[in-house]
Amino acid sequence: MTTSSSSSPTTADSAEETAKIPIEIISEEEMALIDAALAAAAAAATAMPASHLHRNSKSLHSITLLSKRGISACTSTAPSDIEDSGRACGSSPQKNKRKIVLESFLHRFRKGRGLSVTDLTSTEWCEKQTEFILLFGKPKRTKAMKAGSARHVVLEEEVIKRVKVQVESAEDAWALKFMNFIVGSNQLLFDGLTRELPLVGFVEGVWMVGIIDELRMHVSESTSFPVLVDTKTRVRPTLPGEPQRRNGRFQLMCYKYMWDTLVADEFPTKKFFDFFSLNPNHILSPEIRDNTTKSGFPSETLSDVVRYFGNRCRSLPMAHDQLLLRYELQEDHSLLGEDEFVYDPDLVKDQIKSCLEFWLGKREASYPPMEELWKCKFCKFASVCPIYSDPDDSPIKKGEDIPSPDLTPK
Repeated sequence: MTTSSSSSPTTADSAEETAKIPIEIISEEEMALIDAALAAAAAAATAMPASHLHRNSKSLHSITLLSKRGISACTSTAPSDIEDSGRACGSSPQKNKRKIVLESFLHRFRKGRGLSVTDLTSTEWCEKQTEFILLFGKPKRTKAMKAGSARHVVLEEEVIKRVKVQVESAEDAWALKFMNFIVGSNQLLFDGLTRELPLVGFVEGVWMVGIIDELRMHVSESTSFPVLVDTKTRVRPTLPGEPQRRNGRFQLMCYKYMWDTLVADEFPTKKFFDFFSLNPNHILSPEIRDNTTKSGFPSETLSDVVRYFGNRCRSLPMAHDQLLLRYELQEDHSLLGEDEFVYDPDLVKDQIKSCLEFWLGKREASYPPMEELWKCKFCKFASVCPIYSDPDDSPIKKGEDIPSPDLTPK
């Protein structure tokens, strides 16, 4: 597949290029997170020589579908809402003996929020680790994870100018997401490239959200299709092992599935307003109304923005079946290798359904297969996990970056 590249404008034509760059509207909270990520980037990686590695075109067929054990327990030792309790990830499951009626993880932790694609990829990595994260809090993000987030901010700012506005309501926050999708998709159609594009869709009976790293418009003589691209950063100048590459492929396929659903199907507006408890006739803040006008779709209410969003979705083409994972060295952003693979709709649907069985409480959390138990040595919950009884027996692939999943919702 032929792909295009993008770089920052030179000093000579910076003024002209800046005028062409579209605006992304973000909240003050998001701006604070972005500033923190950029501040953490400087201490991210140690210096190591770069080397270019070959392209890997292997598809996702090696995904191991998870086991189908049914839920047997009817109580839990976790607080009713651990995310609101501020509990640290080091807290032990045995310390809290208060019993509550078991609800699905989807209802307990994602009610009114929807699942993120990151929720699915962390589930594919290890369901048991995902369960521990939900019950006892997220592990502290590593320097490598912060550096990866900072790199994505830099890549986005090459093509989109951020403008901060104050969000006054949940309706305002969702209006921003839809606005940024409309502006980003316009940029894709007219410039052939956009980055950090937010998605929301109704997939397999569940609301899901995500952010696509990059879309490039692939143009031929008769057709044009968006190509979905995801960039991963590496501390060491090596490609990751197969489980991490597989996880990245699954992430990209989830994005394509969501994109194609938005393009092909009518957006379920009423379901959306009901699930997220939103008032479609809520008057948006003056700042947001002003920015919708400047962006070419003047809107008074959230319903107005959603209508423009639905119209834009219907005008977009399906995404290309070729998907691309890029791997960069954190130290100097040199390209380590690319993983170009073909979308498999049946496979990604089966994997999503398997993940949803866990989230919907249809079965207990499963563990990684025996050949992937080396993951346990890098898990913050290994000391309380039943499967990790003898750490010395776990095979480890040395020389790799083996992270816990990046828990930034995407």
